[in-house]
Amino acid sequence: MKKHNFSAGPCILPQEVLQKASEAILNFNNDDLSLIEISHRSKSFVAVIEKARSLALELLGLENKGYKALFLHGGASMEFLMVAYNLLDKKAAYLNTGTWSDKAIKEAKAFGEIIEVASSKDKGYNYIPKEYVVPKDADYFHCTSNNTVAGTQMKSFPETAVPLVCDMSSDIFSRQLDFEKFDLIYAGAQKNMGPAGTTLVIVKENILGKVERHIPSMLNYQTHIDKDSMFNTPAVFPVYVSMLTLQWLKDLGGISFIEEVNNKKAALLYAEIDRNSLFEGIVAKEDRSTMNATFILKDKSLTEKFDKMWAAAGINGLNGHRSVGGYRASMYNALPLYSVQVLVDVMQKLESQL
Repeated sequence: MKKHNFSAGPCILPQEVLQKASEAILNFNNDDLSLIEISHRSKSFVAVIEKARSLALELLGLENKGYKALFLHGGASMEFLMVAYNLLDKKAAYLNTGTWSDKAIKEAKAFGEIIEVASSKDKGYNYIPKEYVVPKDADYFHCTSNNTVAGTQMKSFPETAVPLVCDMSSDIFSRQLDFEKFDLIYAGAQKNMGPAGTTLVIVKENILGKVERHIPSMLNYQTHIDKDSMFNTPAVFPVYVSMLTLQWLKDLGGISFIEEVNNKKAALLYAEIDRNSLFEGIVAKEDRSTMNATFILKDKSLTEKFDKMWAAAGINGLNGHRSVGGYRASMYNALPLYSVQVLVDVMQKLESQL
């Protein structure tokens, strides 16, 4: 029986996606060839990557609106660098809400002046700053929509006079937003879309070409736009599985449908965290992430007992990030509501035994 997978990433994937992907490894499109041994320039794979790019734009409501969808290498960590390489001319504004935005700031400093408009580092990133001003003369404003380590999530985004760039690695396709507000969105696939190995970038083409520096071909968004994400060999398997996952989401009813499911999962778990006398959340309630719920045991002496109980219930990946400790339940799109109920039952059982 498959475990209840609360891993923060690589993420849980839909069972039907895993089944189709496994079949493609052995025999893709009934061609008696494996997906991972055919040419990436064959008609079969070109159709895959074109469909993946099209589905990404369709689900976000960005078709025919000047945006391009790219599947690139290097994860979100590479995008920390690429965003600055392509957009930072003199200075950029960053909101520091966690480990990943902190890393993005570090990379961007190599290309120009970085204005940190606000930070929650003073309290271990356990909240999202609310009062800040984005400079009108910045080249762009960068934020991270969801923070997997601390378990916080931006519930709203500022109106800016400059391009809005967002790292949506861990909550992309999980909730409906006005995606046209964003000029560039990037997301490592392994958090909520597919296996590790590819990165989705959605970029409004008219924000490019405004820096004077030479940009190496592999790090230039325009290069990948011009070559339809095929400038070099793409990550064939991760792109294929991402395409299957996006099709799965579309067939379910799209982002609006999955948002309702995700809200139910989060509400169920957070209600138990707040009710149960043994547990408590570790971030500001108004900033709690729908994707990554973080919490602790009030009495650490119960840790061994609780850990054995949830492991025995078939739960996987519940330990918190090593820098934070405690527990982290990652409830990505493919995690069923039933899995959250199993965790809640274990939490209630622990309380009843004391």
